[in-house]
Amino acid sequence: MKKFAALLAAFVILAGPLAAASKDDKETDRLENCGIVLKEIMDIPDDIPQDLIDKAECVIIYPSVVKGAFIVGASYGRGAMVCRTGEHFTGPWSAPTMMALEGASVGFQLGGQATDFVLLVMNPRGARAILNNKVKLGADASAAAGPKGRNAEASTDVTLRAEVLTYSRARGLFAGISLAGSTVRPDNGANEKVYGKKVEATDIIFKGKVAVPGPAQKLVAYLNQKTPKNLSDPESLK
Repeated sequence: MKKFAALLAAFVILAGPLAAASKDDKETDRLENCGIVLKEIMDIPDDIPQDLIDKAECVIIYPSVVKGAFIVGASYGRGAMVCRTGEHFTGPWSAPTMMALEGASVGFQLGGQATDFVLLVMNPRGARAILNNKVKLGADASAAAGPKGRNAEASTDVTLRAEVLTYSRARGLFAGISLAGSTVRPDNGANEKVYGKKVEATDIIFKGKVAVPGPAQKLVAYLNQKTPKNLSDPESLK
């Protein structure tokens, strides 16, 4: 019994660090997957119009990690949000804040299939709302399925009014998708794991209190190369 107790105690001591490392690995994988998903989607011939991403204040990526992760009323997706820095979102792209996606409507739309999401946040009001609190798409922030294709007409009334444009990729198919009724929010617990301290989403984006972590460097570098300047209408910066 003494030997068993000693072995059990040793297991408990070792299990703690291993469990913590496992959680950190999950966040690392999510950040790396965000970069992979965004680049793959932007390399699709019928992809997100360049003029839209050039006018986006922030990009949120939710890579699919587990098949069937979106179950009505039970599950949620995890990803990351990267924004242009500065008070008016006109600087280089920021370090990421980890994000969560929740909502029953997601499960109905996806049918339990593994799906990647990319959300473009199109104005400062929408960006600040999402960074500060849980936001319900279609209610707290206007949302619409994003147009796709390099020659797509991106200046429709719906697109111009929407604060968030949403896209999905599942089974190799890429399309604009409505996520109205779903919620997006900062995942502060995941941020603490990534940065090793408690840090709010607004401090990451606006105050630059943290450096871009290694797993997110490809994502941020890709955005700085793909869309280095914010080409939003100057009126949207007021």
